[in-house]
Amino acid sequence: MINVSIGTAAVLGLAGVQMEAAPTTAYLMLGGRCTLGCRFCAQARSSQASALQLSRVTWPQFDLRETVIRLAAAVERGDIRRACLQVTVSAGYFQRTLEVVRAIRAVSDVPVDAAILPRDESQVEQLLMAGVDHIGFGLDAACARVFQQVKGRDWDEALALIEATAQRFPSRPAVHLIVGLGETEEEIVRLIQQMHDWNVVTGLFAFTPVPGTAMETSSPPPLDVYRRVQIARHLIVHDLARAEQFTFENGRLVAFNVSRLRESLADGVAFQTSGCPDCNRPFYNERPGGVMYNYPRPLTPAEAKLAIDEMGLPL
Repeated sequence: MINVSIGTAAVLGLAGVQMEAAPTTAYLMLGGRCTLGCRFCAQARSSQASALQLSRVTWPQFDLRETVIRLAAAVERGDIRRACLQVTVSAGYFQRTLEVVRAIRAVSDVPVDAAILPRDESQVEQLLMAGVDHIGFGLDAACARVFQQVKGRDWDEALALIEATAQRFPSRPAVHLIVGLGETEEEIVRLIQQMHDWNVVTGLFAFTPVPGTAMETSSPPPLDVYRRVQIARHLIVHDLARAEQFTFENGRLVAFNVSRLRESLADGVAFQTSGCPDCNRPFYNERPGGVMYNYPRPLTPAEAKLAIDEMGLPL
């Protein structure tokens, strides 16, 4: 059995769900309740949230063989262009990940990513040899202070494995960064620059309070803060600017110091879901009809203009 995000299940024909936007990546979760205690996570060991939940998405269980067969068919139709495994740290999680990757590989050549916590470089190499395209390190926090507060782990150790992976396998590691865990804009923007310099893919999430977690009463990030970080990331990863060019005051980003910025943002790409190719994560941080942190599709010109204005700085 394997957990499948409800949107993915709908695309694969495993569940009947109406969707405003369909996922272009198939999201699968394995491992069960995690042994780690990330304060924001529905799967954390202390969480009282449902075992079928991650962020605000539900993940019902289905037969693994049927799931991968339907996945291969969806890839053939062009409905799915990538698969991503969300792996919790639990008994046997690493070997189980290798098994699922090989099961997918046996029926399809779709790129497969794994959001997983490898123990060391040996496990990184095993994942890549098994056919994993990107390894998603759940860094989440933007600095040592916040990392310790919300994840309770060693920041230097986490960064060291990411850097070692990037040196041996450029562009294969990816990190997930969550805006709104208590970091400053300057801290997360400078980390994005560091990851880009290391050839590490960065994906942005907005903190989403989940009932049953230790941070259930905390608030999502203000939209203007998220928009500024999105723009900073876009400029950095597309080599349009560096973090050193930006102006910060008391940790807040107050100027990008980039000419013709509005024109470079007019296509709206900066405000779409970021991370690995074809990963659009529909409504992972949002509710239909609510605030759109990450658009799961191309923006209209009016939406792009609104998103630019929402960042709250003069251009």
